[in-house]
Amino acid sequence: MVSWCAIRRFECSVCGLPCASRRKRPKLNWQLPLPLHAFTHNGVATRRVSFNNSMKTKTLQRNKVNIITLGCSKNLVDSEVLSGQLLANDIDVVHENKKRDHNIVVINTCGFIDKAKEESINTILDQVELKRRGKLDKVYVTGCLSERYKQNLEAEIPEVDAYFGTMELPMMLKQFNADYKAELLGERLLSTPQHYAYMKISEGCNRTCAFCAIPLMRGQHVSKPIEALVDEAKRLVQGGVKEVMLIAQELTYYGLDIYKKRELPKLLHALADVQGLEWIRLHYAYPSKFPLDIIDAIAERPNICNYLDMPLQHASNNMLKAMKRQITREEMEDLVGQIRLRNPNICLRTTLIAGFPGETRDDVEELKGFLEKMRFDRVGIFSYSHEEGTSAYGLEDNVPAEEKEARAQEIMEVQQEISYQKNQEKVGKTFKVLIDKKEAGRYLGRTEFDSVEVDNEVVINSTKRIPIGQFAQVTITKAYDYDLEGELAG
Repeated sequence: MVSWCAIRRFECSVCGLPCASRRKRPKLNWQLPLPLHAFTHNGVATRRVSFNNSMKTKTLQRNKVNIITLGCSKNLVDSEVLSGQLLANDIDVVHENKKRDHNIVVINTCGFIDKAKEESINTILDQVELKRRGKLDKVYVTGCLSERYKQNLEAEIPEVDAYFGTMELPMMLKQFNADYKAELLGERLLSTPQHYAYMKISEGCNRTCAFCAIPLMRGQHVSKPIEALVDEAKRLVQGGVKEVMLIAQELTYYGLDIYKKRELPKLLHALADVQGLEWIRLHYAYPSKFPLDIIDAIAERPNICNYLDMPLQHASNNMLKAMKRQITREEMEDLVGQIRLRNPNICLRTTLIAGFPGETRDDVEELKGFLEKMRFDRVGIFSYSHEEGTSAYGLEDNVPAEEKEARAQEIMEVQQEISYQKNQEKVGKTFKVLIDKKEAGRYLGRTEFDSVEVDNEVVINSTKRIPIGQFAQVTITKAYDYDLEGELAG
């Protein structure tokens, strides 16, 4: 059971940093699994108050929809597709609107782990409160939390006008008297900067990892045809995109359902042929039965980044077996060795889980030793979240929350030193850098070895103007644990 915290201050599931951007609220006496049946304020139970008809927003001449996206980049793509459909139906739509000149809100929720659920529920409550105060006409909820807990949410937060699952876009559009336009398949209104975009190549997952609730929310694996993805990439490039990040619940499974064999390398070659697409980046590759011809495609095509995100989750064979990862430590070490042999320049990113049921100190020490031996370029780590509906939910969640966090920190300290050493090796070298933005008079960019938000940034001090979204040759002058400093080459 998950007890929700009193303050909307949570640790980001991507970068691990605390987010204190939201206000405090009265403590919620809620637990998941739902029902979410009571509020408490200063320890006193309060009754849910129904809306008064007088608390309506002023009638607007034209509806304007604000989409709030929570969770992963796959949710972001879904929100962008929704935006494109609304716009095609002549409905004004914005992402994360700060002006508050909208009268309708759609919240695309995440239901993956505890903190993501907390963020989603608190966001719903915030928007419901704005509706109660007459600041909004409608509040709609979609995404993974709604898919997973729809009936409970409908019963406990009835102020939301409608809830939708992850695959109910046509039904949602009907709320706006809008038609689903199948001809817009692949078209969307980007919420990212113009020069990069995420591209979802498949939906769902057929894997059975013990800790993962994604199949419960996203269903079985469904690939998009290569032709459709190439067309989508061409449209993105026409709109100014220079980098696409390929995302899925499991990249390497691509094509098995529609082509009866793994076809990610074929897709990569087809995308690499798209004129003007300068970087293609791979996220979320599963290690078991990994097709090594993916690495050959990366090495052969200059516009496919020397970068692979491959979550390994642990290194102890006891833990890997309990997690149902279908791979052993020895097989993972062999795979990493083969990948680096085929492409010595590749940057390997992985993610790990600390505190899975039954994890011992010996398991933690083995994981630390594995990191020291493998020396990954990038590592992220999560504290285990005990998710109902997963096969691990039947296990005793016997590692206390504080211990999970301590183990995660201990493991990351090992990687921090490795990251520092690897970054030091870049000093004096020149790299092609994509300029993402300018902050506090300094330009921030990334090399091909770094993805958006989760990896290193290159900080460039330059009095010379560098266009945002363009590439520049940058010589690294200083290196830190997770960031680099540089100056324009030449």
